Amino acid sequence: MLDVNISKKNQAYLLSEKNKQISDKSVLFTENLNNQAILTCRQRMPFAIIGFLVLYCIIIIKVFYTCLSGGIVISGFEQIDTQTEAVFVSPVTRADIVDANGIIIATSLPTVNLQVAPKPKIKNPEELAQKLADIFPDEDYEKILKKLKKQRYNDIKRNLSPAQQAQVNALGIPALEFVESQARIYPHDNLFSHIIGYTDIDNLGISGLEKSMHKRLTQSTKPLQLTINTAVQDTIREELSAAITKFKALGATAILSDVTSGEIIAMVSLPDYNPNIKISVGNRAMFNFATQGVYEAGSVFKTFNTALGLESKKIKVTDKFDATEPLKLKGITVTDYRGENRWLSVGEILIHSSNIGSAQIILRVGKEKQREFLENLGFSEKLSEFEVYEKAKPLFPAQKDWHEHTMAAASYGYSLSATPLHIISAFNAMINGGIYYYPTIIKDSNVPAPRRVISESTSEKMIPLLRDVVIKGSAKSANIAGYQVIGKTGTANKLVNGRYVQKKVMTSFLSAFPANSPKYSLLVVLDEPKGDDTFGFVTSGWNAAPTGGNIIKAIAPQLNIPADFTLDEQRKHIKASFEK
Repeated sequence: MLDVNISKKNQAYLLSEKNKQISDKSVLFTENLNNQAILTCRQRMPFAIIGFLVLYCIIIIKVFYTCLSGGIVISGFEQIDTQTEAVFVSPVTRADIVDANGIIIATSLPTVNLQVAPKPKIKNPEELAQKLADIFPDEDYEKILKKLKKQRYNDIKRNLSPAQQAQVNALGIPALEFVESQARIYPHDNLFSHIIGYTDIDNLGISGLEKSMHKRLTQSTKPLQLTINTAVQDTIREELSAAITKFKALGATAILSDVTSGEIIAMVSLPDYNPNIKISVGNRAMFNFATQGVYEAGSVFKTFNTALGLESKKIKVTDKFDATEPLKLKGITVTDYRGENRWLSVGEILIHSSNIGSAQIILRVGKEKQREFLENLGFSEKLSEFEVYEKAKPLFPAQKDWHEHTMAAASYGYSLSATPLHIISAFNAMINGGIYYYPTIIKDSNVPAPRRVISESTSEKMIPLLRDVVIKGSAKSANIAGYQVIGKTGTANKLVNGRYVQKKVMTSFLSAFPANSPKYSLLVVLDEPKGDDTFGFVTSGWNAAPTGGNIIKAIAPQLNIPADFTLDEQRKHIKASFEK
């Protein structure tokens, strides 16, 4: 019995020892695990610190890249920015048109159109039509109601203002929908109407540059830059409008061109229109006199006739011609208006605008040279490459109709008709050294290359001859002190029902300034000016020439042309200042 108890006691002791050993091993194992975790943590700590440092560096660099313009370029970031630009879509899809100085003259604004949908059906269309008519006072109630009742999509109003859109939204009518659109805006109203033209309700160009340059304006958002100077255009329009009022003319046009490049600085045709307000196509205001007005220009053509005579070498400046009596040719008798009835030099033929003298010059030169010369100046073809859409072709007699009387008439501006744009482009070559520059109204255009049409020597001879016309001849009213204007007047009777009508005339003044080195040319044309304020006289010296002089006086300072007073002019100014 005793042995059994002892045995059990020993067994309990042995179990206790065993548990103790196991416990000691567990503690040792746990300690080993803890030591290993600490060791691992210590090994990984440097990597974590390096990772955080790299992350902070990236954040700092990103901040500098974002905040500093033109700062550090990081590979990857630049690619993200480029992709952002590529996916940006402008709400406006028609490019702006700007003048030579970047002033906007045509632009598009994002807007919305109001449309009625066929479903859901409108319960009370009469009431809704009245509410919409109150929001849109310029829309007719009956027309709105008719559109609301039709079971199909219908435009109620185009180009809503933000206020109008908010008012329609407040009605809460599900059948009324807004459609994104854009409105073409012309900030200067009438000023560029014949140059720019306008677009229709679907934003398609239907006249002017809006039509001819439609593809360019819709395929690129880069502004289309013109050669036009807005300030000069405005000044010329004001002076031309005043001339129409003063001389009671039916219309007028003026073109200002750079003689050294063919660029059109200003081009005005009156009457004009506001492209923001659509008018009927048949209205005369839609007619661009500058590019479509084919007319017999009269004596301004004596400029070309004289240049041709000198260029042919068959005429010298010192030559004289008999203008004592009318010149009888087969089919016509050539006479002078208020003629001198004496022998005239080449210069005097221009000064006194002698038809008889001009006819004798061309008869000496010959028919073939005359046709070739005028064709080379562009008078037989439409100026197709000129960018404005509306253009007309000159009326140029066929070879078989070019008789002796045709030659004579053409020498003083009859028997052929051309547009003002043709005339000023040809005139530039007479005074710029002999180079014909194709006219353009767009910067960086692709018009035909310049070409020589007369020698530099002939061009140099023409300038003093044209200066004498302004000093001594019919253009005295354009002799603006300080700017040494050169030019030639022209008056032509209008052809009505096959007959030339007295007192119904087209008057022109073709000029350039300054004479010592011509930079700008100006052509002014008045359609049927009246002689009420000019003692009954309607010739160009009484209306077109003074209008041209007023324009030059006003725009020369705008064009940075310094005044160059002669000694006599300076004396007059000094005397006038003392008298005041």
